[in-house]
Amino acid sequence: MSRSSLARLALLALLWGSGFLWIKLALRGFTPTQIVLVRLTLDTLVLAPIALARGMRIPAGRMTWMHLFVAALVANAIPYTLFGVGERTVGSNVAGVINATTPLWTVLVSFLAGTDRTVNWRRGAGLALGFAGTVLIFTPWESANEIASWGGVAILAASASYGISYVYMGKFLTNRGVPPIMLSASQLAAGAILMLLALPFGGLVAPHWRLDAIGSLVILGVFGTGLAYVLNYRLIADEGPTVASTTTYLLPLVAVALGALVVHEKVTLPMVAGMVVVLAGVALVQRRSNQTPATESGVREIDIARGSD
Repeated sequence: MSRSSLARLALLALLWGSGFLWIKLALRGFTPTQIVLVRLTLDTLVLAPIALARGMRIPAGRMTWMHLFVAALVANAIPYTLFGVGERTVGSNVAGVINATTPLWTVLVSFLAGTDRTVNWRRGAGLALGFAGTVLIFTPWESANEIASWGGVAILAASASYGISYVYMGKFLTNRGVPPIMLSASQLAAGAILMLLALPFGGLVAPHWRLDAIGSLVILGVFGTGLAYVLNYRLIADEGPTVASTTTYLLPLVAVALGALVVHEKVTLPMVAGMVVVLAGVALVQRRSNQTPATESGVREIDIARGSD
């Protein structure tokens, strides 16, 4: 890998991995509903002009937009809100670690939905190992553990929602001939509309105009999607989708490191051990001999469309 590609990979991991920290800081001034609304609006304002400037057409058709709204619900509105709700009581490092279970949920949902019934020992062992790691992270046998709380459950549910979104978007949206950047911009706009409708549920509270909260929200919305999109596709073009997909393993490491350094979140042995076990499970699940570069690239496109943290 060239030095420039290595720098792009590191910056991409930092942008997506730091998303959990920005959510934590934004919660100091805004409610989860407000954060998601502003975030999706900023995301749209970043990507839509880029797509239109490149001559891309806005998707047409009632069914396409119906699928875009459903995708926005399960890939953006629900998980983004659940992360905000969860991080009110648990650390941003915990959110980053639990988010690493998303590929495991994706495989499970794909199997249940019948879109991918591939069964082999690697997948079975990977799922078992990954979810065992999740139990280790939660350590439910410790009654005083803050992770084994409704906040932790909310974050786990957000990761499961991401898994559902991968399957849904792969089946109903990525094959419609819409360029990925326009697909993403349209879905994010649909998500912003959904959150506008959700404002009565926790969004009408007067915010606290703290500088750190405002700055975190702007960084989350502008750089976490716009700049990350450009970096991701440049990385795929230069080094291939396999290299780009390594960000999956870097995100929880970044989240844990930033949580400890910036907001002094505690790093426990079960959390670190569970993270290692989960990532080992993910590695087994994702190691498929019949996976083509095109398939991997499609997965990265869905990462952007859901606004990967």
